[in-house]
Amino acid sequence: MLAVALTGWYVAFAVAVVIIGIVVFFVGWILQLAGRIAAQAKVVSANLAAIEQSSGVIGAVPTVNSGLKDIAQSCIAARHVLEERFG
Repeated sequence: MLAVALTGWYVAFAVAVVIIGIVVFFVGWILQLAGRIAAQAKVVSANLAAIEQSSGVIGAVPTVNSGLKDIAQSCIAARHVLEERFG
């Protein structure tokens, strides 16, 4: 009877070792993937910083558009004045 009880313990320990081994494998795999993602994130961050530096002038677009609108309106007004004077 004692031999049967000990066999159950050996089976339980073997199953536990297998489960722990599987968990360790998956945790290692996930950590490896996390390392790859971190490396890619550094590259993406550097590229985004470069894009941010080169696209800083985009913020000036509304100001330029407003200035061009004023210039266009002034040109139209000047054209009307010239048409009135010189026909």
